[in-house]
Parts: sequence; structure tokens; C-alpha cells
Amino acid sequence: MLACANGWNNTVVAARLETERKTVARWRTRFLRDRLSGLADEPRPGVPRTITDAQVEEVVVRSLERTPPGGTHWSKREVAKVVGISPASVLRIWHAFGLQPWRTETFKVSPDPFLIDKVRDVVGLYLAPPANAVVFAVDEKPQIQALERTAPVLPMIPGVPERRSFDHIRHGTVDLFPALNTATGKVITKLSAQHRAVDFRDFLDEIDRQTDKALAVHVICDNREDHGVLQGAGA
Repeated sequence: MLACANGWNNTVVAARLETERKTVARWRTRFLRDRLSGLADEPRPGVPRTITDAQVEEVVVRSLERTPPGGTHWSKREVAKVVGISPASVLRIWHAFGLQPWRTETFKVSPDPFLIDKVRDVVGLYLAPPANAVVFAVDEKPQIQALERTAPVLPMIPGVPERRSFDHIRHGTVDLFPALNTATGKVITKLSAQHRAVDFRDFLDEIDRQTDKALAVHVICDNREDHGVLQGAGA
């Protein structure tokens, strides 16, 4: 209505507010006929509401502040039985309030008094690396299993999808060292049959060999034990 008061027609108002022209026309007509009272919502057709505000509140309060007897979190059926509504109604209430009692997440509070400074240093390398420098995010995956199917893969044929045996022959594990160039997305990798500090040091040498000698190399890595050995050795 405020946009219409500027003298714009229905088409212009609909385009500016990203809505339908008929929507603008309907509300303009209601306002002209009933003035401010015409902007209030009208009764809608359909089945009358059967769930009260008190029941909605009880579902939310129970989900947030209580736990079921002998359980750690509520299921929709348990809440429905206590509140006296259907499980589908409980699920709709959970969705409306953004509640997911079946999910949990973990977190860790670091005791490091210099955590904020260190985080700023690392994030700063990602967002604004120093001039004439290259930043690599380095990690290793030491438990990648070398697997082989116990039977050949059977190819897809008309009416039958591709089939694979569910079991494997295990050939041990390998260690994958990846280094991501945070500026270009290029990844340098190296496979190792073992997981030792010397293997990680050799991978750092490989990064150095593949990097322009004119650039200073900054490495961001996690806190695995092989990294700690290297740091303790002054490398």
C-alpha cells in the first residue's frame, strides 16, 4: 500500500516487491474498500485448528528442558503419546521451531591462552597471504585401506544394474599426504606405506621442490604426532 501511495501502478509495484500483479491488485482493492481493516487477515477455509497453543508450548518445552524416562532424547512418538497429538504434528512443530532432538554435535574448548592469536594467524594466511608467498594446507590420511573386490564387477545389462561383491580383500593401509595450494587449488600428493615423521619430512621436501624458489612457503598443518616430532627436532 505504501508503494501504491507513491503513484506506481500494479505492474511496477509487483516488479519492485517481487510478487504477482494480481496480489497487488487484490490488496489494493481490499484497502480501497475497507481501508485499514481490509489489511487484516481473513478467516480461511478448511478444517478448524485442533492443536492448541498450550500443546505446542508443551512439545517445545519437553523437547528443550526434559528427557523421557530411561532415555536421552525424545522421539516424536513419545512426545505425541504424552501431549496427546499425532507424531506427524510433533514433527511439524519441531520443524517450525528448528528442533532436532535426534541430532547431537561435539565441540572442544581449547585451554590454549593464545588460541585467538593463533586462529587469526592461520585464517590470515588463507585470506591474505604475505606478498611473494605461497600457502599450503597440509594433512595426511593414514588409514586409507587398499581394497580389492573378492569377485570382478559385473557390468550393467538391460534390466539389471551393475553389481559388485559386498566383501573385499584387504591389502593393508597406506598414508596419503596432500598439500592444497590455498590460492590456486592445486594439490600436491604423495603416498607412503608407513606413517613416520621422516615420511612427512620427505613430503615437505617434495612441496619445496614443486614450488617456485622465489616464493616463501607457509605450511598450515594439524597437530599429529609426526608434526610434533619435526617441530621438536627444530625442522
